[in-house]
Amino acid sequence: MANFSWRKAALVAAVVPMMALSACSSTGGKPAETGGGAGGGQVATTDRIKIALITHAAAGDTFWDIVRKGAEEAAAKDNVELLYTSDPEGGRQAQLIEQAVDQKVDGIAVTLAKPDALKDALKKATDAGIPVVSLNAGEDASKQLGAFTHFGSNEKLAGQAVGEKLASLNYKNPICIIQEQGHVGLEARCAGVKAKVAGTEILYVNGRDMTEVSSTITAKLQATKDADAIIGLGAPITLTALKSITDAGSSAKAASFDMNADLAQKIVDGTILFTVDQQPWLQGYGSIDALWQFNRGGFEVGGGMPVLTGPTVVDKESAADVLKFAQQGVR
Repeated sequence: MANFSWRKAALVAAVVPMMALSACSSTGGKPAETGGGAGGGQVATTDRIKIALITHAAAGDTFWDIVRKGAEEAAAKDNVELLYTSDPEGGRQAQLIEQAVDQKVDGIAVTLAKPDALKDALKKATDAGIPVVSLNAGEDASKQLGAFTHFGSNEKLAGQAVGEKLASLNYKNPICIIQEQGHVGLEARCAGVKAKVAGTEILYVNGRDMTEVSSTITAKLQATKDADAIIGLGAPITLTALKSITDAGSSAKAASFDMNADLAQKIVDGTILFTVDQQPWLQGYGSIDALWQFNRGGFEVGGGMPVLTGPTVVDKESAADVLKFAQQGVR
């Protein structure tokens, strides 16, 4: 079932870009009509609109490059000027929302990692009549904060999927690494793992300093001799954890959430057990396209319910096929 899900999504991810050819960038510019060749098309003839994508991305996290790439492809197809900004601090992300409201954008796509910090800013947006969708984080708070739909993976279910997979492989004492304390999605992931593997221990690290991440994990492994698995909640964290495992002389194995091309290759090589992918390209693409659909016809994708883009388990059996899409930047 999991293999069918990711194969289907990967096919969509490969086909949609061919149908969305355009010279339009996320910083504005005139849309370019295309055509004549196989797979050619034309930018939407609807009036040009402006959409803000506001995330909690931290500098250097390749996950957000994939989200942004999906959003940019949708913007190119839909004749949208895409304004992308990000800040991992909830208060500053709220300021970015308020700036978008002041710019009188036609829609806001926003991540809700720290929903309490964003509620006042999002009320200003909805009071101004600006449609909102959420993506990636904050599914439980999405509707309450005024979004008409949410694109993402159910984080608790994703955590449970990891826990079930580890249990099936007879791992009993994993360490789940949270790189941003207070992030509702990351906390839900580790809670989901612990619900299936009771011996799971939580380790908080500072995800903005990878040197510190490495040393913290190394010290934890040296002090926890019975740890048999390390779970990174993002590809950069998991790849860093591999070095810590070596430095600590630990026999623990690594598993992950999310992916990039390097992590997919490690799964192919057998260095990493598996990852649970939430398909970030689809999150970026879907959120921008949904706001365009709302502006063109009042359509509300999802019918008031979240649109799930995951979780899908990628293990050694499926990673080779997924790797080629990761190398293209769509996984």
